[in-house]
Amino acid sequence: MAKVTMPQLGESVAEGTIGKWLKQPGDHVAKYEPLLEVITDKVNAEVPSPFEGTLVEILVEEGATVPNNAEIAVIAEAGASAEAGASVEAGASIEAGASVEAEAGASVTRGPEPTRAVPAPQAAQAAPEPAAIVAHGPAGSDERPERHEPATAASAAPTSPAAPASAPFGGDPDARMTPAVRRLLREHDLQPGQVVGTGGGGRITRDDVLALVEAIRTGRATPAAASTPAATAPAAASTAAAGPSSSSIVFPPGSDELLLPMTQMRKGIAAQMTRALAVPHAYVHLEVDVSNLVRLREANKRAYQAREGISLSYVPFVVKACVEALRRHSTVNAHWTDAGLVVKRRINVGVAVAVDDGLLVPVVRDVDQLSISGLNRAIADVAARARANRLRLDDVGGGTFTVDNTGWLGSILTMPIINVPEVAILTMEAITKRAVVVESPEGDMIAIRPIMNMVLGIDHRANDGAGGAAFLRDVKSSLEAIVPETAIN
Repeated sequence: MAKVTMPQLGESVAEGTIGKWLKQPGDHVAKYEPLLEVITDKVNAEVPSPFEGTLVEILVEEGATVPNNAEIAVIAEAGASAEAGASVEAGASIEAGASVEAEAGASVTRGPEPTRAVPAPQAAQAAPEPAAIVAHGPAGSDERPERHEPATAASAAPTSPAAPASAPFGGDPDARMTPAVRRLLREHDLQPGQVVGTGGGGRITRDDVLALVEAIRTGRATPAAASTPAATAPAAASTAAAGPSSSSIVFPPGSDELLLPMTQMRKGIAAQMTRALAVPHAYVHLEVDVSNLVRLREANKRAYQAREGISLSYVPFVVKACVEALRRHSTVNAHWTDAGLVVKRRINVGVAVAVDDGLLVPVVRDVDQLSISGLNRAIADVAARARANRLRLDDVGGGTFTVDNTGWLGSILTMPIINVPEVAILTMEAITKRAVVVESPEGDMIAIRPIMNMVLGIDHRANDGAGGAAFLRDVKSSLEAIVPETAIN
């Protein structure tokens, strides 16, 4: 049997939350096939299986947070498939029986549960699917918090089946649940789509089913109905767990304020920003005349769109200019450590991507080996996967320099925060037409030119202002030296 462990998703990431298992016990898993989704404070990524074989056991449930290198699953490697198949079948039967027995006796008493991992608190697990954010319990805790079933749980289950037509279909028909919960649904003639799951990843729990049964019996609004747009306090709490999106916040009736629980991503951003601001930042700002860049893009964007199927962005041109400057200023392409500055040979550029509840910085590796078109495709691909929560392990960590397109939202001047342990970050601001003084054979004259502000944030421990200004000057020179013949492919 081979043990699957929690990988490290980034240099400063110490733990991860199980977002979703893509395979179930008994399923065959190919090597490098996606096995599960892991959520950290930096990224949501699909983790490939390190082995080929049969998934025998899942050791950590969805919603639980575990440290790096913790065992999370057991796979019977190919070659021992017959033995694995028998053990999986037996294990599934035992687990199903145990689950039924445990759930049946839950209303009477519940003993201590296995100390595998800390499950996420239910209120914080209600984050919506688009952001795929699951909050987690206290780091470092090594046991589950004791659960106490409501004293009325046993009496809440009526002996006669409830009519399914009396409950609306507001849940997920494909929601996951234990065999005991599935049996409970059958006993009451209910469908999964009628139950709104409050467990990790939308899992339907025994309490969810019993709450629906009781609502049907008493004629109160069902949990499914309560989750419709006519939201009350529980719905507002669920929305709040998704993060501070001002357009989706619903205040409970009579309330003047609402606590927005911290998602794991926001906790991670807060921790990373706190660490980063301990670094002595210094800033350099230059204006770049991008007239030639704008003309080159305008001349090529339609043909490029038709040929490649994606739009031609300004970002790869800036990244390419940074590559040339990083080659000349090696101390900018580096990481800071307590022992000193670690200069990097490879140039791996992080690209800041705004997502529903925060910011991710996936990495495009070896950018110096790519053309403008290659950079454009790579950046578009990694940004799309970041927004879809489909980043891979090699998209995370290892960045040596970061570019942030803050101008995408119209910003003209930003003071960026360095993505430590990197030692520099560059922002490209909005391109705006301005009246500028230009030199000509006839003398100085005023002209309207497209100008882009660029701001370089540097770690002053690694580089001084003069070095930062020299680096940014070289980036500016490369962009202003673009000509109609500049190669894109």
